[in-house]
Amino acid sequence: MPRSWSELFGENGGAPDPEERRGGMFARLRDSLSKSRRALTGELAAATFDPGNAADWERLEEALIMGDVGVRATAELVQRLEARGELANLNEALAEEVAQLFGEPPVLDVAHAPAVVLVVGVNGTGKTTTIGKLAAKLSEHNHSVVVAAADTFRAAAEEQLEIWAQRAGADFVGSERGGDPAAVAYDAIEAAQARGRDVVIVDTAGRLHTQTNLMEELAKVRRVIENKLPGAPHETLLVVDATTGQNGVQQARLFKDAAGVTGVALTKLDGSAKGGVAIPIAYELGLPVKLIGVGEQLDDLRPFDAQDFARALVAG
Repeated sequence: MPRSWSELFGENGGAPDPEERRGGMFARLRDSLSKSRRALTGELAAATFDPGNAADWERLEEALIMGDVGVRATAELVQRLEARGELANLNEALAEEVAQLFGEPPVLDVAHAPAVVLVVGVNGTGKTTTIGKLAAKLSEHNHSVVVAAADTFRAAAEEQLEIWAQRAGADFVGSERGGDPAAVAYDAIEAAQARGRDVVIVDTAGRLHTQTNLMEELAKVRRVIENKLPGAPHETLLVVDATTGQNGVQQARLFKDAAGVTGVALTKLDGSAKGGVAIPIAYELGLPVKLIGVGEQLDDLRPFDAQDFARALVAG
């Protein structure tokens, strides 16, 4: 069932969610992935899959690629399924193999004093909302939070983030419009150290991944953070909009190289038929999916669970 926030934060002894709540969360995830599931398995469900029929294997490969699973991950999945031999239930077998591709359950590293989480991504991915919801969940788990508005260029970015910080009970550090983003990050860490706060979440401008100068600026923010607090940032989360499909994979590849991304928050799954993009991000790029967003409510941001995701995406 869904991974708990306690597990994501690396906390021991966290109380498990009640069975009724866990079942409801899976149902919500299944509903959110309904478009992606139809895109991925709709054609396969229309006919009986015959492991001895080469045309059926070709149809499976085509369905996976069209479902944004990617060429390399598709080839790996088909190879694993072929190695199984008899396939009594294709979708269940496929779900099991998809879950395996995601690897070990991820942890969000907030075990430092303070821990620094840098959040990056292009405009429109849901970055600000993700930061606000994450701050709220950290607060619920008794982590005091400082939110830093280092996106100093987008109109209303600071105001939106400050509202989320207030909702989460988090401290807020901002600057004047057009200020130095690296200075905001520096000030936020300094504030966290002075006030004894546990986690600093640093927002950044929704920079286009094709703009080298902005990537270089992001590298500067990282350098300033590391100089202020050796070893930081402890996490660099890339927020990816699931509706962008394979373009999201390209974003992840470029941000990984330029920004040292340690994990992905995949948003807007409820409005996407391209949820399969989580698979190549994890398998091809080696970037763990740590958070998923399936709606606008606070509880619609949740820790990623590979088995539940695979079941909801493939088996239903």
